[in-house]
Amino acid sequence: MLPESAQAPVDTFWSGCHGTSMPLLLEGKPVAESIYAQLRASLPNTKRKPKLAVVLVGSDPASQTYVRSKAKKCEELGMASDTLELKASTSETELLNLIAKLNADDTVTGILVQLPLPSQISRHQVSLTIDPFKDVDGLHPVNAGLLMQGQPNFIPCTPAGIMEMLNFYKIEASGKKAVVIGRSEIVGKPMALLLQQANATVTVCHSKTPDIEKVCREAEILVVAMGKPKAVTQSWVSSGAVVVDVGIHRVEGKLCGDVDFEAVQSRVSAISPVPGGVGPLTIAMLMQNVLISAS
Repeated sequence: MLPESAQAPVDTFWSGCHGTSMPLLLEGKPVAESIYAQLRASLPNTKRKPKLAVVLVGSDPASQTYVRSKAKKCEELGMASDTLELKASTSETELLNLIAKLNADDTVTGILVQLPLPSQISRHQVSLTIDPFKDVDGLHPVNAGLLMQGQPNFIPCTPAGIMEMLNFYKIEASGKKAVVIGRSEIVGKPMALLLQQANATVTVCHSKTPDIEKVCREAEILVVAMGKPKAVTQSWVSSGAVVVDVGIHRVEGKLCGDVDFEAVQSRVSAISPVPGGVGPLTIAMLMQNVLISAS
């Protein structure tokens, strides 16, 4: 939760609702910068220097870009990082042995295995092997269970960032009808739990949900993580809804999200852009988890 001084003015959201037809843009950068300011202030109080070990299996260009950005942000914040690159042909046993070594390395406080992984490696087995006290992705069953109980240690980064975004822009979840499209362990499931813990009434939609458009139109807060470019159009959203777009795709050389931004923006009160919305917050919350791992 960001301090009061770091949040957007109290009337920002409501002016978006009742002013012109232009929605409030839920930009991630100012939220992320507020988080980084807190991390810099907290860093001297950690028990040991935070160090993130990132394991990259294969040479996927997008994954390489993400890994470089994480290492760069660690350096900017004064935290250590180490990137370990493995061949795409690496066996599951080899990767699990490496994770075991990182678990035993006292200088490493956080471990992240970059997704996606090659087909011969089980993501579930990787999550089980990472020490839950170094699991900065928040995917180990111990951390998932703590989140379910409302006592989280590490929260998956994207859902945690979305909650910070809503808080920053003074968007109250309590008492609202929220719909989450997507049920992944990384975004959909933890997102639903966090909204529920914020006292929203939450519905989770997925590919088997009948009449999904009708369900989404009931949402006052709609979080979209369905993995299909521009799938959510104007007919999916209610007037004045808040829409958070988690998706990112490259279509005809341009980046877009799961929401058809141009079609939807005139109908909603607030919407996150793609790019520039949720993306910056995912790395910011990873950095927060790395700091927690050293506390």
